[in-house]
Amino acid sequence: METPAISVKERSLPTEVGQGNRASTVRHPRIVLYSHDTLGFGHLRRNLLLADALRRSASRAEILLIAGMREAGAFEIPAGVDCLTLPAYSKGSDGQYQPRDLGSNLGELTELRASIIKAAIMSFEPELLIVDNVPRGAQSELNSTLQHLRGSNPRTSVVLGLRDVIDSPSTVRKQWLRQRNFEAIRDFYDEVWVYGDPGIYDLIDDCQFGEDIRRKASHTGFLDQSARLNNPAAWHCRDSILGDDCRPYVLCAVGGGKDGGALCEAFSAASLPAGYRGILITGSQMAKDRRYSIQKMVDANPDLTLVDFIREPIALMQGAAGIVSMGGYNTVCEVLSLGRPALIVPRVAPRQEQWLRAGLLQAHSLVDLLHPERLDAESLSRWMTSLHGKPNTIARSIVDLNGLDRVTALAERFLSDLVAPLSEAG
Repeated sequence: METPAISVKERSLPTEVGQGNRASTVRHPRIVLYSHDTLGFGHLRRNLLLADALRRSASRAEILLIAGMREAGAFEIPAGVDCLTLPAYSKGSDGQYQPRDLGSNLGELTELRASIIKAAIMSFEPELLIVDNVPRGAQSELNSTLQHLRGSNPRTSVVLGLRDVIDSPSTVRKQWLRQRNFEAIRDFYDEVWVYGDPGIYDLIDDCQFGEDIRRKASHTGFLDQSARLNNPAAWHCRDSILGDDCRPYVLCAVGGGKDGGALCEAFSAASLPAGYRGILITGSQMAKDRRYSIQKMVDANPDLTLVDFIREPIALMQGAAGIVSMGGYNTVCEVLSLGRPALIVPRVAPRQEQWLRAGLLQAHSLVDLLHPERLDAESLSRWMTSLHGKPNTIARSIVDLNGLDRVTALAERFLSDLVAPLSEAG
């Protein structure tokens, strides 16, 4: 896939002057990955996946994640990567932000987060900043940082990473015009990377982003998750949940779980196929009273197991006979990467993102789709009964899953002139 030409800025890296026979060395390039993280784990998981791939590339970059939720510390952090966790926002059912735990003044929290982000980036001095999904950051908290990078520190290249679908085209354009995102991309960003396959959906065209953004944009393909199976922690997590029970199982997972209660309740009440067991991951953000009521339903069924959080679920997903889930970007990428039969019950409000994505994939026979208004135990039971003898989806012959390789190549074009071997005089 062709990528747009870029002009790498002239920059110089600080040298570390050795002593005695040691020659001067040049430090590795540095990358910051920012995500605002308000609902679910999708942004964080995507950045962890990108960080691992970028860390393994030729530049051997030092990588700092800036994450917006305390759960970041519970995930497996790749070697050579560290994480700065911001005090968290929460997003209500109407899409509005509020402090998750720290006080009640949203403006004060935004100022605090903005100052932390700017101080960290000024001190770390990255050569590349990759912003996830929100051009100005949540609540425009990146404005001051972006202005600084384009003013007194122009050596940092800035990239916007977008998921394949944001929302309905009309909603995206209205929101982006209101938030002045088009101006932000024009003034602050070198490139835009869309983590999707334009053969499935062309975000830039459908949302009429225009030629200014088109010239900066590359569709990378979806981000293949299968490399996560190489992580021993994934298999340890799987084994700790499955134990010695060798029955086939259906997995139901709802991300962070804040808005996954209805799906968890329907799954807990559904009838599993004979000889199968069910595993339910509720997520750590589900309200305690709702999780308690679901736990009581699970306790009444010896064929069900409930887990509130698993740090690395990919091996558990890989072994599932079928997956029931919502339709977030990362979950869908996991399903496509592993080729597992999946029933997607997407979120439909306040954004249409999950519904649109699931519909596009259903149209290519890659997933099954159930509107949440039709969700009940009987619908899930019928789908699970259909799993017997159902072949795995051959997604790789239909969908471009080479996103990680392309992201790495795009990043290397920004960093390649900075890479110098660490040498030592004899």
